Amino acid sequence: MNLVLVEHVDGAATDVSLQALTLAAGLGGETHALVIGPGGTAAAASVPAAVVHVAEHDALDAFAPDAWASVLCGLAEQIGATAVVAPGTGRATDAMARAAVRLGEPLAANCISVTQGDPLLLTRVRWGGSLLEEARLHAGRALLTVAPHAVAPVAAGAPGSVETFTPEIADADLVVRVRDRVAPPAGGVSLADAKVVVTGGRGVGSAEGFVVVEELAGLLGGAVGCSRAVTMSGWRPHTDQVGQTGNKIAPEIYIACGVSGATQHIAGAKGAKKILAVNTDPEAPIMSIADYAVVGDLHEVLPAVSAELRRRRG
Repeated sequence: MNLVLVEHVDGAATDVSLQALTLAAGLGGETHALVIGPGGTAAAASVPAAVVHVAEHDALDAFAPDAWASVLCGLAEQIGATAVVAPGTGRATDAMARAAVRLGEPLAANCISVTQGDPLLLTRVRWGGSLLEEARLHAGRALLTVAPHAVAPVAAGAPGSVETFTPEIADADLVVRVRDRVAPPAGGVSLADAKVVVTGGRGVGSAEGFVVVEELAGLLGGAVGCSRAVTMSGWRPHTDQVGQTGNKIAPEIYIACGVSGATQHIAGAKGAKKILAVNTDPEAPIMSIADYAVVGDLHEVLPAVSAELRRRRG
């Protein structure tokens, strides 16, 4: 029996959650899913699991990692799950790490494949995506997260059944919780959902230099990203960062402007279908992995592209 934690947004399971269901399928046996918080019942309708358990509680209206861990551990024990799988997102990984401590079991993160057996055979991403590790997991109850955008998601579909329950939540489980959320600018596209991402790196030169990046992203209906060097310089907020310690994205096209292409940055953008790099240095690492490369000054190239887009649209 496998239990998969499913995150949801706007009444639908996230892509990375559907990828977690794919990973769980490699374990064999029946798969149950857990959906937590408001909107869970609506989201459950598109989760293709034998049973989808929806945890409803007033205290779960905002993310609380210890509360999620408590619900996970309790349900895993109740249904006799031998493996718990979750998406490799920041929130789910936080909850899974706390669940591992509660259960006294190891957590294998960023897995891309798993073969059932005793011990389990795993392949997982290590060192910011620079290598793959083959490992054996010895555990009474396996705890796994899937590397985002490294495996194909299962197709959304109706569950076998949906069961709603009210878990017991201790006050101690609510000490750490989200109190507020800062919404993106009106009409903005989130990095997680964007089909086009235009990212600026150190080569942009300054916070003001991002005007040309924002202009192109707006014309393409995309989101603006940045590298770690940019956030360290204070030019953009951390929420815009793409990379191992930032957002992991999977757009149709990723336009990297003035980005050198360090391993940690590429780890966050490796899910992109196509990469277009704009850089003055033809030897920059990003140029060797890009599907398309433009050697030139981004402050000249991007305005020219934006002008051409406007011309073609009349």
